Order: sequence, then structure tokens, then C-alpha cells
Amino acid sequence: MNEPNLSNPAPLDAETLNNIHGYWRACNYLAAGMIYLQDNPLLREPLRPEHIKNRLLGHWGASPALSFTYIHMNRLIKQYDLNAIFLAGPGHGAPGVLGPIYLEGSYSEIYPNKSEDLDGMRLFFKEFSFPGGIGSHCTPETPGSIHEGGELGYSVSHAFGAAFDNPDLLVTVVVGDGEAETGPLATSWHSNKFLNPIRDGAVLPVLNLNGYKINNPTLLSRISHEELENLFKGYGWTPYFVEGSDPETMHQRMAAVMEHCVSEIRAIQQQARSSGTPTRARWPMIVLRSPKGWTGPKEVDGHKVEGFWRAHQVPLAGMKENRAHMKQLEEWLLSYKPEELFDADGRLIPELKALAPAGTRRMSANPHANGGLLRKALRLPDFREYGVRVERPAVAEVENTKPLGVFLRDVVKLNPSNFRVFGPDENTSNKLDAIYQTSKKMWLADYLPEDADGGELAPDGRVMEMLSEHTLEGWLETYLLTGRHGFFSSYEAFVHVIDSMFNQHAKWLDICNELSWRAPVSSLNLLITSTVWRQDHNGFTHQDPGFLDVVVNKSPEVTRIYLPPDVNTLLSVADHCLQSTNYFNVIVADKQKHLQFLDMDAAIEHSTKGIGIWDWASNDQGAEPDVVMASCGDISTQEALAAVCLLREHFPQLKIRFVNVMDLYRLTPESEHPHGLSDRDFDSLFTTDKPVIFNFHGYPWLIHRLAYRRTNHKNIHVRGYKEKGNINTPLELAIRNEVDRFSLAIDVINRVPGLHVAGAHVKEKLRGMQIACSHYAYEHGIDKPEVANWKWPF
Repeated sequence: MNEPNLSNPAPLDAETLNNIHGYWRACNYLAAGMIYLQDNPLLREPLRPEHIKNRLLGHWGASPALSFTYIHMNRLIKQYDLNAIFLAGPGHGAPGVLGPIYLEGSYSEIYPNKSEDLDGMRLFFKEFSFPGGIGSHCTPETPGSIHEGGELGYSVSHAFGAAFDNPDLLVTVVVGDGEAETGPLATSWHSNKFLNPIRDGAVLPVLNLNGYKINNPTLLSRISHEELENLFKGYGWTPYFVEGSDPETMHQRMAAVMEHCVSEIRAIQQQARSSGTPTRARWPMIVLRSPKGWTGPKEVDGHKVEGFWRAHQVPLAGMKENRAHMKQLEEWLLSYKPEELFDADGRLIPELKALAPAGTRRMSANPHANGGLLRKALRLPDFREYGVRVERPAVAEVENTKPLGVFLRDVVKLNPSNFRVFGPDENTSNKLDAIYQTSKKMWLADYLPEDADGGELAPDGRVMEMLSEHTLEGWLETYLLTGRHGFFSSYEAFVHVIDSMFNQHAKWLDICNELSWRAPVSSLNLLITSTVWRQDHNGFTHQDPGFLDVVVNKSPEVTRIYLPPDVNTLLSVADHCLQSTNYFNVIVADKQKHLQFLDMDAAIEHSTKGIGIWDWASNDQGAEPDVVMASCGDISTQEALAAVCLLREHFPQLKIRFVNVMDLYRLTPESEHPHGLSDRDFDSLFTTDKPVIFNFHGYPWLIHRLAYRRTNHKNIHVRGYKEKGNINTPLELAIRNEVDRFSLAIDVINRVPGLHVAGAHVKEKLRGMQIACSHYAYEHGIDKPEVANWKWPF
């Protein structure tokens, strides 16, 4: 066991020990009370059935250890004037956090009706896991929370995201031992290799081994002490153990260990900052082994509860029908002796109230946990200066994301302490490598001589690369929630790794929009690249545009989706997204060379509108179109334009309107999304009765889902990815999924009255050209030059 080298292993004098234990008893009383009680909050009268909630919801098991850690952190905040916040990893851990938050007064300050008296406590109890109230996680409604814990696995990565670029901040994070079994959590222990002790704050993890999940033992609680210690030493931590169940012994041990850890952290930082040399530290961590449901009922109906899985949720149930259980509940609650802890008005007694920090030193009132209060707008260069010249539409080819990398390079340069770029080992692959001209990849692990030749590694890098989308997303989320800015890029097929993390963050933002006291934070900006239509060597596994379908499931108040077709629209959109707040912005733009369609002025106008007619690609000016050709995405737009050329070559009299969609939500009715078009505007673009051939980047049904209520929906025919692919050339993949120019032109012939019969010969010719292109790809491994090098001819 790692023993702190302390001259005084019992740092708490008798009075301090008594008060800390009293404060913890008050926390535990509140935790149990909010699970069970809707009235008679301090049991000033005998407990009756009507005092108990009709539905008992909540989780008791992890709560005592959470409040135990919280109040010991409070002691050190007061002793050393620490700037600290608290994250609760165990699922449904809110009771153990809400208790100390209420006692230190910040809850009542934000919610005045939950005042620090009997009436306020009654409402505080009743609202927990109650309709119209709050959930059993540390939700956005919880002051001081930046980590909800609804889905397990992200507490440690969230803690590090908060610590980056916050040199004076200490983030204490309690990790549940059930949570510790998840893949994201296991990987996130490696975050310690990315914490620069000069410019960053510190993270103090407390792994709470209470032994059980819902009704199973936890793995880390059932391995030997030696194996567990070696595991964390192998991760690069210095683990200290606090183990037992006797409150007096545990308070003294926790006080000694936690104080030692804080001193060790300060020494690491002082050494690095005085020497100016950032090196990887073996940061301290704590393993707190305590009983599940600590201080709760020992047994219920002859079955072990405390220290067993039965303490996980509600240890006692059926009180209204089982008077013995109600009596046991009353005895349990009274065992905390609330009459000694609260005065006649229901307020915490002064000697206990004095234990909490004051003002913004309270972890529940720290502005880092309401990061919009600290947020400063980015200094942004003029994105127009990074664009490409477009003298004629659809003639020149440029790698779409490469100029964006140059733009981001200068964003990093102008914002050296509050902007970082995140990506899972893919920034070079995604053509964003110009960033390294300003800042290298953050790296504190060992270096090899060959790293000097293109390794792009540095201990003060602002580019965060690790082959774990979960960890990167976790870092970024709380980097934003604590008031900073960031940009994340990933391959399209594998951004699905963070599907559920996106869900959680979007829900968080959605609730924050309803809380006036939560200041707006920077949007999470996600670039999806290496897209489905250009997987010439990666093949079928890398072909999945379905993340957009996941995004559309979430609240329209917080989600935005953009598919800029070229460099200049991409730059315009990126500039907009970096300035926005409280959104999850998704940008889809491929990294390969693509045709350039719009000059900068036209790109800004098109980006602002989000949808529009491209006059230069249309020939219906002054007339009603025979058909609308629509596109959304880069390759989709190219193939749709090529189809227009084929049609105009063979049917010069055909009136074609070309519409490009860049803001996907423009397709929805204005009643469904803030960006939605009115029905009149939609009908003006797409007509009320003409065929619309819509070539889409993703799965075709998404367009139908967005536009199903539109007047002309029955005539909208969508082409998109249909799970048909392998090692294909770009055109061959398009042909297999029927988004190619030939399929689109044939579709128009089939659907425009007057062409269905008259166009039979052209259809045959187009099918022959399509077959020839496929055969050429199979024989030569590339597309026909006249197809690969196609340009807009008009």
C-alpha cells in the first residue's frame, strides 16, 4: 500500500472530526430524505405514510461516499484557498452531491423556493425524481455540475477537459467502480499523459470501490490489492488507499491522504513552473474502498443490504403497505440525529455551516462549472483571406479541407490559451496539418530521435490527438463547458463511436437553454470528413453517412447540420460555427480534391441562405421548370451537375432548375426547426407539382423524413447511399448506389412527362455509358479520364 509520508496520520482534532462527521451525517440525511420524503422533512413528528413519496426513485448506494469525498475536499479548499470543482461519476449519484450543495447555500441562491429552512427542505426533497422536478443524475439543473453521469464512462475525460488551460483549477472526480468497467473510462486513465503541469490545472481521481453494480460485483473490487495498485501504477498514477467502514478512522485517513495528494499536486506544479520544464508527472489518485450504502440499513427482511448490491437503489420499499419497513426507515433517518444538525427553523447549525467554503470557492458556485460566465469570444482571422479563386464554376479542383487547416492554424495562433483542436490521429490524414505550423501535437510521454523528423510532437502542443474518440469528445465537451473553444474532426464512418456522447451533450445543452442562470457556452464544432463517397482504398467499412440521422433525432434548438460543397462555403460555415454558442454543429466536408463551385462572395451569400437556386446551373429563368435537380454534399453536387449537362445536351428544350442545399435543416418546416423554410419559400424553390430529383450525401430516407410534410413531397425522389460498396472508384461507387450522373439523368427522363417515351433512345445510350464506365473501372482500377476530369462546360 502507498502510505503518505505524514508526520501526523490523524490530522483532525476532536472538534474538527466531530464537526466533519456531523456535516456528513447531515449530507446522508438529506440524501435519504430526498429519495423517500415529500413532507415532514426533519421528522419533527412521527413518520406517517402520507409523508412518503408514492414512487420511490433514486440511488442510495454511492451517495454516502460522494458526500464523504465532497466535504473532505471542502476542508482543503478552506485550508489552502483552492479553486476546485467536483465531478460525480457514479450513475444516479445526485443525492450524494445535492446534499452538500444544498447545505452550502448555493442551491437556495439559484432556486429561492428551495430555501434553507423547513419549507425549502420539504420542496427540495419533493422535487427529487419527481414530475416537474429534477432527475437522479447531476443534471444541468444542479449547481456546480458539468458532468451528468447519465451514461457511464466519461467522468475522467470530462475532468481533464476542465483542467486543460486552467492552471489554478483542481478537478476532483469520483469514479464509480461500475463505471470503471466501461471502455471509455478504462482508456481515459491515459489522460494523465496530456496534462501539462505548467499551463494546465490538475485532476484528482477518487475511485470509489463500493463493490457492486446493480446486482453484480464489480471487477476492480474483486482483484487483489497488489493487482489493483499495479494496474494504476501501470497507467502512470500514484495510488493511495483509504479503506474501511468505521467513520472516525475513515475521516482521519481520508483527511490525511487527500491533504497529501493536494500537497503532492502543488509540488509537481511548483517544480514544473519554477523550472519552466513540463514533464509527465505521476499524479496522485485515491482508491476509496467503502461499503455500498454506507451508514444505511444493515439488513432488510433478513437480507444483507449495507455493503451489498441491495443497497444500490432504494434499500427499503413498500413502506405504505409494510409498516415494519416504514418503522425501519424512520429509525434509519433518525440515526443521523437531525435534531443535532438543524435548528428549529430547519437551518444547518452555525458550527457546521462554517465548514463550507464561501462565495465562488464553493464547488457548487465555482464559475468554471458555469463556463459561459468565463467565456471570451475567439479572435478570428478573416476567413475570406483563406478562400480559393473561382473564376468559373465547377472547373478548378482543390482539397476542400486543406484551406480550412490554414484557417485553423491562425485561429490557434490568435487564441493561444483558450482554443484547442481535437482529432483521433487523423488531422494530417484529414488535410488539416497546417495547424502544426503554429502548434504541435500535445505529447508528454517518451520521445524518440526520429520524432524530430515529422513527429510534430511537443509538450505544449494545442492539438490533442489520441486514438480514442470517446476520450477526445469527453475532453472537448468540458473544455467548452468551462468557457473555452474547440474544433473536432473525425472520419465519417467512425464518428459513430461517439453517437451516445453526442446524445448526452445535446440533451445537456437542451436543458441548459431552459436555465436562465446557465450562461451560454461555445458550440461543439464537429467536422466529419473522409466521407462515404471517397473510400477508394478503405472500402465498405468506411462507408457510413448515418451520423446525420442520429443528429436529427435531437432537439432542433441545439443541433445544426451543414454540408458545404466546396472550400469557400466550408470556410464561411466554419467561421460561423466558431462564433456560435449552445449548439452542436456538424459540418460534412470531404478531404479529397473536389470541384469548386462558388467564389467567395457567392459562397457567403449561399452559406447565409443555406439553400438556393444556382442560376449558373439552371436554364429555367423566367419560366416554370420541367424538373428540379437538387443536391446536398460535394460528390452529390458534382454528379447532379454532370447529369444536368447530359440532359441539356440531349434535351435542349428541357427547363431544369438546380437547387443546392447546404443547411440540411432548411428542408424542415419552420415550425419544426429555427432554420426551417416556410412552406411558401419551399414551394417557390421546389414547386408544388414538378418532379424533384434530389441527390443526397447520406441515406436517402433522411430527406424524406425532413420534407414529408411539404406540398410536393410525393414528387421528391431521393438518391443516396444504400449500403452498396466495397473497394470502388468514385464513379463506380456512385453507380452502385444510383447517385451517379447517368442514373440521375435516366430518373429525370422517367419522371418528366413527354420524355418517358421520347427519351427511350437517350436512356439506352446513358445505360451503355454507365456500363462502360463500370467495366473500365474493373479493368483499369480508375475511372475513365473523361469522367474523372469532368468540368462544367457552360
